[in-house]
Amino acid sequence: MRPDTPAENVDHTAEAARLERTAGLYPEDAEALLLQAAAHLELAGDRPAASTLYDRLLSTSDPLDSPHLVRALKAANLWEYGHEAEARAIIDGIRTAAPRDPAPWVIVAESLESHDELEAAQETFTEGVRLLLTDASEPPYATHPLLFGRHRVRRMLGVAHDDWDALADSLHSSPISLDELHDPKRVWSLGSDNPEELAAEISRLRAELGTYREALSRPFPVAVLHWPTQELTELLAAYPPLAAEYPSHEEHLATIEASLRELSASGTPNLGIVTGTVPSYEAFAASEATTPSDTALLPQYATTLAARGRAIVWPPQRGESCWCGSGRGYEGCHGVTN
Repeated sequence: MRPDTPAENVDHTAEAARLERTAGLYPEDAEALLLQAAAHLELAGDRPAASTLYDRLLSTSDPLDSPHLVRALKAANLWEYGHEAEARAIIDGIRTAAPRDPAPWVIVAESLESHDELEAAQETFTEGVRLLLTDASEPPYATHPLLFGRHRVRRMLGVAHDDWDALADSLHSSPISLDELHDPKRVWSLGSDNPEELAAEISRLRAELGTYREALSRPFPVAVLHWPTQELTELLAAYPPLAAEYPSHEEHLATIEASLRELSASGTPNLGIVTGTVPSYEAFAASEATTPSDTALLPQYATTLAARGRAIVWPPQRGESCWCGSGRGYEGCHGVTN
């Protein structure tokens, strides 16, 4: 997780302090906010302070949403200021734990890559790809960086393409091919005096920047709001006009799954689900100076929860529990295909 605000437009130390204060006001969102604060501290060059925030998260008594992500970020940060042995130990632990979230795999593999350990980086990318995509009919959007990173490292190693590389090529939307973007020789053209070579490199860099900007165009998932049974019961008892929006809990759950499938079929990437609570919703309504009975407030509330890092990725990875909270696997619950 890295802030996407240009470095020249922000005081990273001040922004980190602001995020820490906000985390104190919204303890339920502390994990996402403190991760952003740590990223700003890294950009400010205060890596020890960033490590302190990672340690603060890992030592909390409350369960983390993404503990492996926090450890991966800590390892990458430690290695950058001389704590290589500790970083390697954390990376080995993450690989052994085999998290089902692609983000930790990408971070530790890129850390290895940035320290010229290309073979180890390739092995790590490949472990993540095999774990998360072997049984996937369609690679989730969040796994694309795994495939692209693996392609890049293998291109640098001069390894022949395999099926995973072909899949990465098929997912890549830029007019400049992955083979060209990941060509090890391109770096040498930066020092060339040949105008044609420099123009070609500028074209490649523009294509790469376009892909990066496209990825940043959705900093948060397109999120659909989910109310657990008790929360929905409490919500409708307090605000009866919302009954028209939620005729029953079963219909509410079915509508969520149908909406997400429709969005996915239309090509919308980075889909997610946010879970609402009545106190949180009431506080949000108060902040907007409106009544919780206003149905127009519901999508705004969902977007705000997503922006605060409360969204979970949809669809769940193979073998994971269903998003509805039933305790059953997704494939045997709302993931059943007709």
